[in-house]
Amino acid sequence: MRVTGTAQPIETDAAIIGAGPVGLFQVFQLGLHEVHAHVVDALPHVGGQCAELYPDKPIYDIPGIAACTGRELARRLQAQAAPFAPTCHLGQEVAGFTPQPDGRFLLETTRGTRLLARNVVVAAGVGAFVPRQLKVEGLDAFTGTQLLYRSDDPAALAGRQVVIYGGDDIALGHAIALAEATADRRPAAVTVVFRRDVFQAEPAAAAVFQALRDAGRVAVVAGQITAPESRDGRLAALRIAGPDGGERRLPADVLVVALGLSPRLGPIAGWGLALERKQLPVDTATFATAMPGVFAVGDINTYPGKRKLILCGFHEATLAAFAIADRLFPERRAPLQYTTTSTRLHALLGQGGQKVER
Repeated sequence: MRVTGTAQPIETDAAIIGAGPVGLFQVFQLGLHEVHAHVVDALPHVGGQCAELYPDKPIYDIPGIAACTGRELARRLQAQAAPFAPTCHLGQEVAGFTPQPDGRFLLETTRGTRLLARNVVVAAGVGAFVPRQLKVEGLDAFTGTQLLYRSDDPAALAGRQVVIYGGDDIALGHAIALAEATADRRPAAVTVVFRRDVFQAEPAAAAVFQALRDAGRVAVVAGQITAPESRDGRLAALRIAGPDGGERRLPADVLVVALGLSPRLGPIAGWGLALERKQLPVDTATFATAMPGVFAVGDINTYPGKRKLILCGFHEATLAAFAIADRLFPERRAPLQYTTTSTRLHALLGQGGQKVER
């Protein structure tokens, strides 16, 4: 999948807001109708809630797959959509949504990407997942430089004193990745700070972390961060209040906050779309909202009998794709085709050496 960021308006037949499982399947279903999609997601990777909140936990109710992890499901859906080469704009949130006089929609993201879309599919789940912030006076001044909410590039932290604040799988995952990095990419010190010396992590991750701790490659400090210390305008140390009421000073070049994610409806609430309890009512024949050209699939929508299940979202994405194709190509109205027998669909999927005549 291509990942882009641009200040120039991009014209597209369909823009999908949300790259979770339902958003990825929406790409595939639109592709079967020869509709190329642009996908926007606030997270820096595809997979949404599955990949972020339970990447290694098994999912048992995906049709035809006895069990797979959230990360594996995202990978499978990404591979399934690959023949249609969607363009992904990741790590950015749709901040602006402006209906145009010609019926299209101008979407503007927090990173300057502008999409001019004939159709919009909101597949935002329960909203954009954003990191839970650490509210300590004086810390905000270091956001993006020495205060991070992700540590995807260990090399950027090489030779530095890194403090990780949190006690779940994500926090331990950051610590493990940094401690196991090669010598030229490893921090000078990795310390995990949590309110108590007990972690809420999967047994496998906890075992690896404990082995690194026993080997002296990570340290643990029980307590809570109360204040930063700076020197020459840069973060130099953190003040830690211990569970016994005492306080200590912990040297720190970088603080990685890993307190999990929280969903936020965000700008969607101000787009002029009809909302019911922070969800979008839809027509179950097309999964269209009350605004022509805007559709909603997955956990963000509501209708009588709604169930927040991934497989229900797949059904919704399928019908939304048919409705979008009908809007884009009213003259076509082709009969229903099956991927088992349709040579046209085989050609779109790159199977059998066929070429699609447009």
